Amino acid sequence: MQIHATAIVSPHAQIGAGCQVGPYAVIGDEVVLGEGVRIHGHCVIDGRTRIGAETHIFPFVSIGLPPQDLKFAGETSETEIGRRNRIREFVTIHRGTSGGGGITKTGDDCFIMAQAHVAHDCLIGNQVIMANAATLAGHVVVEDGANIGAYSGVHQFCRVGREAYVGGYSVVVKDALPFALTVGNHAKCYGLNKVGVRRRGYSRATIAALHHAFHLLLSSKLNTTQALDRIREEIKDSEEVNQLVQFVESSTRGVVK
Repeated sequence: MQIHATAIVSPHAQIGAGCQVGPYAVIGDEVVLGEGVRIHGHCVIDGRTRIGAETHIFPFVSIGLPPQDLKFAGETSETEIGRRNRIREFVTIHRGTSGGGGITKTGDDCFIMAQAHVAHDCLIGNQVIMANAATLAGHVVVEDGANIGAYSGVHQFCRVGREAYVGGYSVVVKDALPFALTVGNHAKCYGLNKVGVRRRGYSRATIAALHHAFHLLLSSKLNTTQALDRIREEIKDSEEVNQLVQFVESSTRGVVK
């Protein structure tokens, strides 16, 4: 490992093989760094925090500090960052609260760009992209492969579905549908994110099935219950469509339409 002479690293922290800690970084007592983690200068990693192997954290990032929640009373909670993440300058990721599950967590291979904020008790999947200054309020769930555009805000307790695309400067106050293009203030859903599903290699049959499902859900003048019934009747054997239906049915805040 390589630890700069000006870094402050607790003797109780667990530092994996091949880690690099830059100048003036601060690593707290309960921090665990996996192998090959790279932390640039002036970062603060504190609290009960685990950073997965090969994650790269750029200058002035803050991870694991107490949440911005008036109900937080100093209870034990955690932050977990997965493997091979890239976390750019000035990102803040706060630890969880007892009322929200006690953990803030990201999956693997995420790209969190400069000045983004992940609040307490958020759960982020794998291969998620958050562009510059994107903000997640507390208790947000972001599923695998979602992309949240620059300066967008996601309201507390909302979900962003699998491979959803939230356009820049959007305000999301309900659940953003999987595979969909959601944009605006307040956000509206503009149907299937065709560019995204093509780039990810979905078959023509899957894309057609999703396109038809979104047409029934958004453009057919059916209410949501009727649209879901029609989707189940007309579209068979599509895992992605089934996931879309389950996402809508499990929503507690309602979905962006």
